[in-house]
Amino acid sequence: MTRDVPTRRRAVLLAIFIAFGGFLFGYDIGVISGCLIMPDFIRQFGQEGTNGQYYLSSSRQSIIVSILSAGTFCGAIAQAFTSDRLGRRGSILFWSAIFTVGVAIQTSATYSLVQLLIGRYIAGLGAGSLSAIVPLYNGETAPKSIRGTILAIYQVQIISGVFLSYVFELGSHTINNSASWRLPIGLQMVWGIIILSGMFFLPESPRHLLGTGRGDEARKVIAELNGVPEDDPLVIEIVRELDFAIRAENEGGKATWLECFSTKNALWRRTINGMMLQFIQQLNGQNFYYFYGDTFFQSAGAGLSPYIIQTVLGAVSVFGTLPALYFIETWGRRKSLLLGASAQAVCALIVAVVGHATLAPTGTPTSALTPRNRAGGNVVVTFAVFQVFIFNTTWGSTPWVYLGESFPLRVRPKSIAFGCATNWFWNFMLSFFSPRIVDRIGPMIMFVFFGMLVFGYIYVYFAIPETKGLTLEEVDELYRSGIAPWRSVGWRPSEKHYHPEVYEKQGSDSGKLLEI
Repeated sequence: MTRDVPTRRRAVLLAIFIAFGGFLFGYDIGVISGCLIMPDFIRQFGQEGTNGQYYLSSSRQSIIVSILSAGTFCGAIAQAFTSDRLGRRGSILFWSAIFTVGVAIQTSATYSLVQLLIGRYIAGLGAGSLSAIVPLYNGETAPKSIRGTILAIYQVQIISGVFLSYVFELGSHTINNSASWRLPIGLQMVWGIIILSGMFFLPESPRHLLGTGRGDEARKVIAELNGVPEDDPLVIEIVRELDFAIRAENEGGKATWLECFSTKNALWRRTINGMMLQFIQQLNGQNFYYFYGDTFFQSAGAGLSPYIIQTVLGAVSVFGTLPALYFIETWGRRKSLLLGASAQAVCALIVAVVGHATLAPTGTPTSALTPRNRAGGNVVVTFAVFQVFIFNTTWGSTPWVYLGESFPLRVRPKSIAFGCATNWFWNFMLSFFSPRIVDRIGPMIMFVFFGMLVFGYIYVYFAIPETKGLTLEEVDELYRSGIAPWRSVGWRPSEKHYHPEVYEKQGSDSGKLLEI
């Protein structure tokens, strides 16, 4: 029988706090949506029409929203250089500071679109880096029995950030000056300072410490996380196992970016799978609602304010992430993805068909809406809420979990960087082109997301193996075995994953082996 690392309160609290990096990103995603329809924001960063009214063109909307994603793409790549050089903890400190500076630049912008864009790009650098470092850090410190749940906490934090931004804007949008948008945007500095302050009291990843020859520090961190003395047999076991694994992975010199696509241990398949899941996740359709929901729901003509609808959408998203913490370990990765893709596809199809058939053209005055328009708007909003809930129960967390548990330590920062960069690249493409596409085809944009969800179902079925409950080394064997992904549920390793060097005969633990 194998021994797993005990689940200690300190380890769980550490994971929750580190995942606060996702809260920063989620809040930044959500806050811009409401700003796009605030009168003062439009007056300061929009254009004056021929009738003397200010407006935000679809091109300005797209650049304001998408410039953040351009920064996150660059940040996701850049963290691969800092996470090894500065350590996981040092990198989180560095990029949190960058994020906070970017927010300060945004908040102080006055009638300067350029300053606003520069601030959003810099904040994006920080958010994108944290999006890669957080799963990396948690994947290296979490016990395997709850690793999926710990990594899924990151998605909970993202959605909590989105929801809280909607709540603040629900209260601030009635202010008749720049405070309507400066307050919700400026609050991000508080979140950045919180994570900056907290990181001074949190430990470095024990895997990174051992990888850089700091064994004494690693033993101290492991002991603290597990609530035992440094000379406890458990600490000795863990250190020896990790040290052996690190030395084995580092044979052959420093890992290169190309090694992520090596045929050894099917690394190329694992990297491609991580990238593809992030690509498909971005085109599920949920981020369209997060980015442009206020604008879209305004044109839907539903009976509620777009701010109220968006807040409801955020609350539903948070509630959707909670069962995900359970399903990720009971359903497994494959079932979550397959069920989520099929259910979301139905919702996207209904929104596309009903929206195209019943919604009034964008800009139609509320007083001119017919009962058919309003009924169609209610259907669109209802199934948008259903789709967002299903997304957060399934596709919201699972790609991040898969990304955090699929790679050996040697290439993990770089492979995760590829996955996160893919996420942010398509996040940028979506946020940049969506307003232009909606201008031309309206609600039929949901047909694009419907097609992607069908493709996602097919890809997961034929390409994504089940990794629930496997150690990092067992994931290696899973890929080496060549088993078809659709037959991988219930797969068990044929080898005993241990080494003589780490075999310990200690009292009642005699004969027990610690899995890597």
